[in-house]
Amino acid sequence: MLLPPLISGKLILRYKRFLADVELDDGTVVTAHCPNSGSMKGCNLPDSPVMLSRSDNPARKLAFTWELVQINGFWVGLNTMLPNQLTEEGVKDGTISELQGYAKLRREVPYGSERSRIDLLLSGNGVDCYVEVKNVTLVENAQALFPDAVTTRGQKHLRELMEVVAGGGRGVVFFTVQRGDGLSVAPADNIDPEYGRLLRQAVKSGVETIAYRAEVTPKEIKLTEKLGVVL
Repeated sequence: MLLPPLISGKLILRYKRFLADVELDDGTVVTAHCPNSGSMKGCNLPDSPVMLSRSDNPARKLAFTWELVQINGFWVGLNTMLPNQLTEEGVKDGTISELQGYAKLRREVPYGSERSRIDLLLSGNGVDCYVEVKNVTLVENAQALFPDAVTTRGQKHLRELMEVVAGGGRGVVFFTVQRGDGLSVAPADNIDPEYGRLLRQAVKSGVETIAYRAEVTPKEIKLTEKLGVVL
């Protein structure tokens, strides 16, 4: 996935979840939209190098969007709108070998008793495959961790994927790690123990976990290699 031209700067402060003040390389201070509703633990350190995109849409309140931050020498993709696109791209180009063999791919299809929308629905080989995509940006001691904040929405998705499997479908939690220093993926039990409990229950019930790491640069983000999921 190619990124638009990005503008470099350094982070001053991320606040109110969706706002970040950034000093551009020319000294100008701008307020950018932060497209990530999580805590962004470990990714919101002041003075970190950042990359912003800029929109010329006059209807937008904020022209700049915070796309990348550099942590420990690695660029980290922050935009939570991208993992679904990256996963779809990985299915279509064959990168994600575990999700091949389906004739049709649809996004945001309603499903489940709790009225969610599945990120990707793969169909056309006899058994529909429901894929929930999770964006992972937190890494500690070389292990990528999800979530970075308590996620009742993520807990709901796990319950619904268990319903899918109980009904004869295929349910998958797909972790997209948007940074290069995570060597495996695990539930962040110290942040959301209920999510970790439900994830382990879901796996025992037949829900699959798949994780891929993305190579992130200021020009492109692409899925490159499979990671193990440690439960």
